[in-house]
Amino acid sequence: MSTITGKVVAVTGASSGIGEATARLMARRGAAVVIGARREDRLEELARDIRAEGGRAVACAVDVTRREDLERLVHRAVTAFGGLDVLVGNAGISKIGPVADLDVDGWSAMLDVNVRGVLHGIAAAMPVFRRQGRGHFVTTVSTAGLKISPTMAVYAATKNAVRTVMEGLRQESTDGVLRTTSVSPGYVSTDLPDSIDDPDLRRSIRRNMAEFAIRPEAVARAIAFAVEQPDDVEIGDITIRPTVQD
Repeated sequence: MSTITGKVVAVTGASSGIGEATARLMARRGAAVVIGARREDRLEELARDIRAEGGRAVACAVDVTRREDLERLVHRAVTAFGGLDVLVGNAGISKIGPVADLDVDGWSAMLDVNVRGVLHGIAAAMPVFRRQGRGHFVTTVSTAGLKISPTMAVYAATKNAVRTVMEGLRQESTDGVLRTTSVSPGYVSTDLPDSIDDPDLRRSIRRNMAEFAIRPEAVARAIAFAVEQPDDVEIGDITIRPTVQD
Protein backbone atom coordinates (compact mmCIF):
# COMPACT_ATOMS: atom_id res chain seq x y z
CA MET A 1 0.00 0.00 0.00
CA SER A 2 1.29 3.47 -0.89
CA THR A 3 2.25 5.65 2.07
CA ILE A 4 0.20 8.35 0.36
CA THR A 5 -2.94 6.33 1.08
CA GLY A 6 -5.04 8.07 3.70
CA LYS A 7 -3.26 11.42 3.52
CA VAL A 8 -5.16 14.63 2.96
CA VAL A 9 -3.51 16.75 0.28
CA ALA A 10 -4.49 20.28 -0.74
CA VAL A 11 -3.25 21.64 -4.07
CA THR A 12 -3.36 25.23 -5.31
CA GLY A 13 -3.26 26.05 -9.01
CA ALA A 14 -5.07 22.75 -9.47
CA SER A 15 -7.27 23.57 -12.46
CA SER A 16 -4.61 22.64 -15.04
CA GLY A 17 -1.01 21.65 -15.61
CA ILE A 18 1.16 20.47 -12.72
CA GLY A 19 -1.55 21.13 -10.13
CA GLU A 20 -4.14 19.06 -11.97
CA ALA A 21 -1.69 16.22 -12.61
CA THR A 22 -0.65 16.22 -8.96
CA ALA A 23 -4.24 16.10 -7.72
CA ARG A 24 -5.08 13.21 -10.04
CA LEU A 25 -1.99 11.21 -9.07
CA MET A 26 -2.47 11.77 -5.34
CA ALA A 27 -6.07 10.64 -5.57
CA ARG A 28 -5.11 7.54 -7.53
CA ARG A 29 -2.58 6.69 -4.84
CA GLY A 30 -5.20 6.90 -2.12
CA ALA A 31 -5.10 10.47 -0.86
CA ALA A 32 -8.12 12.67 -0.29
CA VAL A 33 -7.54 15.83 -2.30
CA VAL A 34 -8.76 19.37 -1.84
CA ILE A 35 -8.22 21.27 -5.08
CA GLY A 36 -8.04 25.03 -5.26
CA ALA A 37 -7.81 27.51 -8.13
CA ARG A 38 -9.65 30.49 -9.58
CA ARG A 39 -11.33 28.63 -12.45
CA GLU A 40 -14.25 27.05 -10.62
CA ASP A 41 -15.72 25.27 -13.64
CA ARG A 42 -12.49 23.41 -14.31
CA LEU A 43 -12.07 22.62 -10.63
CA GLU A 44 -15.53 21.10 -10.38
CA GLU A 45 -14.93 19.06 -13.53
CA LEU A 46 -11.66 17.73 -12.10
CA ALA A 47 -13.31 16.85 -8.79
CA ARG A 48 -16.04 14.96 -10.63
CA ASP A 49 -13.45 13.07 -12.68
CA ILE A 50 -11.54 12.04 -9.57
CA ARG A 51 -14.69 10.89 -7.79
CA ALA A 52 -15.81 8.98 -10.89
CA GLU A 53 -12.54 7.03 -10.70
CA GLY A 54 -13.27 6.13 -7.09
CA GLY A 55 -11.16 8.85 -5.50
CA ARG A 56 -12.02 11.45 -2.90
CA ALA A 57 -11.98 15.10 -3.92
CA VAL A 58 -13.58 18.40 -3.08
CA ALA A 59 -13.14 21.71 -4.91
CA CYS A 60 -12.63 25.13 -3.38
CA ALA A 61 -12.39 28.40 -5.32
CA VAL A 62 -9.08 29.99 -4.35
CA ASP A 63 -7.25 33.16 -5.30
CA VAL A 64 -3.91 32.76 -3.52
CA THR A 65 -3.44 36.53 -3.32
CA ARG A 66 -6.27 36.52 -0.76
CA ARG A 67 -5.24 35.17 2.62
CA GLU A 68 -8.82 34.31 3.52
CA ASP A 69 -9.07 32.05 0.47
CA LEU A 70 -6.16 29.90 1.69
CA GLU A 71 -7.73 29.80 5.14
CA ARG A 72 -10.93 28.57 3.53
CA LEU A 73 -9.02 25.90 1.58
CA VAL A 74 -7.41 24.56 4.75
CA HIS A 75 -10.70 24.72 6.62
CA ARG A 76 -12.36 22.76 3.81
CA ALA A 77 -9.74 20.04 4.15
CA VAL A 78 -10.24 19.79 7.89
CA THR A 79 -14.03 19.76 7.75
CA ALA A 80 -14.28 17.39 4.76
CA PHE A 81 -11.52 14.93 5.64
CA GLY A 82 -10.54 15.56 9.26
CA GLY A 83 -7.17 17.21 8.78
CA LEU A 84 -4.46 18.23 6.33
CA ASP A 85 -1.19 16.40 5.75
CA VAL A 86 0.26 18.16 2.71
CA LEU A 87 -0.18 21.59 1.14
CA VAL A 88 1.13 21.75 -2.43
CA GLY A 89 1.64 25.44 -3.23
CA ASN A 90 1.61 25.29 -6.99
CA ALA A 91 -0.21 28.45 -8.15
CA GLY A 92 2.06 30.76 -10.13
CA ILE A 93 2.22 33.27 -12.95
CA SER A 94 4.99 34.39 -15.28
CA LYS A 95 5.13 38.02 -16.41
CA ILE A 96 8.51 37.78 -18.09
CA GLY A 97 10.33 40.46 -20.04
CA PRO A 98 13.46 42.64 -19.78
CA VAL A 99 13.71 44.59 -16.53
CA ALA A 100 14.14 47.72 -18.67
CA ASP A 101 10.53 47.30 -19.84
CA LEU A 102 9.55 48.47 -16.34
CA ASP A 103 6.49 46.24 -16.14
CA VAL A 104 5.80 47.30 -12.56
CA ASP A 105 2.27 45.93 -12.64
CA GLY A 106 3.57 42.56 -13.84
CA TRP A 107 6.23 42.52 -11.12
CA SER A 108 3.59 43.24 -8.50
CA ALA A 109 1.32 40.51 -9.83
CA MET A 110 4.15 37.95 -9.62
CA LEU A 111 5.00 39.02 -6.09
CA ASP A 112 1.35 38.69 -5.10
CA VAL A 113 0.84 35.23 -6.60
CA ASN A 114 4.29 33.60 -6.52
CA VAL A 115 5.49 34.89 -3.14
CA ARG A 116 2.57 36.15 -1.07
CA GLY A 117 0.44 33.24 -2.27
CA VAL A 118 2.92 30.78 -0.77
CA LEU A 119 3.17 32.77 2.46
CA HIS A 120 -0.61 32.84 2.73
CA GLY A 121 -0.62 29.06 2.42
CA ILE A 122 1.99 28.72 5.15
CA ALA A 123 0.01 31.02 7.45
CA ALA A 124 -3.19 29.05 6.86
CA ALA A 125 -1.77 25.54 7.21
CA MET A 126 0.87 26.00 9.92
CA PRO A 127 -1.56 26.04 12.88
CA VAL A 128 -3.16 22.80 11.65
CA PHE A 129 0.22 21.14 11.10
CA ARG A 130 1.42 22.17 14.55
CA ARG A 131 -1.79 20.99 16.20
CA GLN A 132 -1.55 17.61 14.46
CA GLY A 133 2.16 17.23 15.10
CA ARG A 134 2.90 16.71 11.41
CA GLY A 135 2.64 18.48 8.07
CA HIS A 136 4.37 18.91 4.75
CA PHE A 137 4.77 22.04 2.61
CA VAL A 138 5.55 21.27 -1.04
CA THR A 139 6.14 24.29 -3.26
CA THR A 140 6.65 24.57 -7.00
CA VAL A 141 9.55 26.88 -7.76
CA SER A 142 11.50 26.80 -11.05
CA THR A 143 14.78 26.08 -12.79
CA ALA A 144 14.53 29.74 -13.83
CA GLY A 145 15.88 30.47 -10.36
CA LEU A 146 18.84 28.13 -10.82
CA LYS A 147 20.02 29.49 -14.16
CA ILE A 148 19.14 33.17 -14.53
CA SER A 149 18.20 34.10 -18.09
CA PRO A 150 17.48 37.44 -19.74
CA THR A 151 13.79 38.42 -19.55
CA MET A 152 13.28 36.16 -16.49
CA ALA A 153 15.08 38.14 -13.78
CA VAL A 154 12.06 39.20 -11.74
CA TYR A 155 10.22 35.91 -12.25
CA ALA A 156 13.33 34.06 -11.09
CA ALA A 157 13.62 36.40 -8.12
CA THR A 158 10.11 35.52 -6.96
CA LYS A 159 10.88 31.80 -7.23
CA ASN A 160 14.18 32.18 -5.38
CA ALA A 161 12.44 34.14 -2.65
CA VAL A 162 10.18 31.15 -2.09
CA ARG A 163 13.15 28.78 -2.19
CA THR A 164 14.73 30.85 0.59
CA VAL A 165 11.56 30.80 2.66
CA MET A 166 11.34 27.01 2.36
CA GLU A 167 14.95 26.54 3.45
CA GLY A 168 14.52 28.95 6.35
CA LEU A 169 11.35 27.18 7.43
CA ARG A 170 13.18 23.85 7.25
CA GLN A 171 15.90 25.12 9.57
CA GLU A 172 13.32 26.49 11.98
CA SER A 173 11.46 23.16 12.05
CA THR A 174 13.94 20.51 13.09
CA ASP A 175 11.60 19.25 15.81
CA GLY A 176 10.23 16.71 13.35
CA VAL A 177 6.81 18.30 12.87
CA LEU A 178 7.21 20.00 9.50
CA ARG A 179 8.71 18.84 6.24
CA THR A 180 9.45 21.19 3.33
CA THR A 181 10.11 20.40 -0.31
CA SER A 182 10.94 22.77 -3.14
CA VAL A 183 10.33 21.32 -6.62
CA SER A 184 12.07 23.09 -9.51
CA PRO A 185 10.58 22.13 -12.88
CA GLY A 186 12.18 23.10 -16.15
CA TYR A 187 10.15 23.26 -19.35
CA VAL A 188 6.80 21.58 -18.71
CA SER A 189 3.75 21.57 -20.97
CA THR A 190 1.43 23.88 -19.02
CA ASP A 191 -0.69 27.00 -19.46
CA LEU A 192 1.99 29.23 -17.90
CA PRO A 193 2.77 31.04 -21.20
CA ASP A 194 -0.80 32.37 -21.15
CA SER A 195 0.28 34.84 -18.45
CA ILE A 196 3.12 36.26 -20.60
CA ASP A 197 2.05 39.54 -22.17
CA ASP A 198 4.86 39.97 -24.71
CA PRO A 199 3.69 38.11 -27.85
CA ASP A 200 7.22 37.33 -29.09
CA LEU A 201 8.29 35.90 -25.76
CA ARG A 202 5.04 33.98 -25.47
CA ARG A 203 5.59 32.42 -28.90
CA SER A 204 9.19 31.56 -28.01
CA ILE A 205 8.22 29.83 -24.78
CA ARG A 206 5.42 27.93 -26.50
CA ARG A 207 7.80 26.86 -29.27
CA ASN A 208 10.26 25.48 -26.73
CA MET A 209 7.46 23.69 -24.94
CA ALA A 210 6.27 22.11 -28.15
CA GLU A 211 9.79 20.94 -29.02
CA PHE A 212 11.01 19.39 -25.79
CA ALA A 213 8.85 20.07 -22.72
CA ILE A 214 8.04 17.19 -20.38
CA ARG A 215 4.52 16.34 -19.30
CA PRO A 216 3.06 17.69 -16.02
CA GLU A 217 2.67 14.09 -14.85
CA ALA A 218 6.48 13.85 -14.55
CA VAL A 219 6.49 16.66 -12.00
CA ALA A 220 3.52 15.11 -10.22
CA ARG A 221 5.51 11.89 -9.79
CA ALA A 222 8.40 13.87 -8.30
CA ILE A 223 6.02 15.51 -5.83
CA ALA A 224 4.57 12.12 -4.95
CA PHE A 225 8.09 10.80 -4.33
CA ALA A 226 8.67 13.50 -1.72
CA VAL A 227 5.26 13.04 -0.11
CA GLU A 228 5.46 9.25 0.16
CA GLN A 229 8.67 9.25 2.21
CA PRO A 230 8.43 8.19 5.87
CA ASP A 231 7.77 11.01 8.32
CA ASP A 232 11.42 11.06 9.42
CA VAL A 233 12.68 11.57 5.85
CA GLU A 234 12.61 14.95 4.13
CA ILE A 235 13.31 15.53 0.44
CA GLY A 236 14.30 19.18 0.53
CA ASP A 237 14.89 19.97 -3.14
CA ILE A 238 14.01 18.28 -6.43
CA THR A 239 15.04 19.54 -9.86
CA ILE A 240 13.19 17.97 -12.78
CA ARG A 241 13.60 19.05 -16.40
CA PRO A 242 13.88 17.72 -19.95
CA THR A 243 17.14 15.91 -20.61
CA VAL A 244 17.83 18.27 -23.53
CA GLN A 245 17.24 21.49 -21.59
CA ASP A 246 20.46 23.48 -21.21
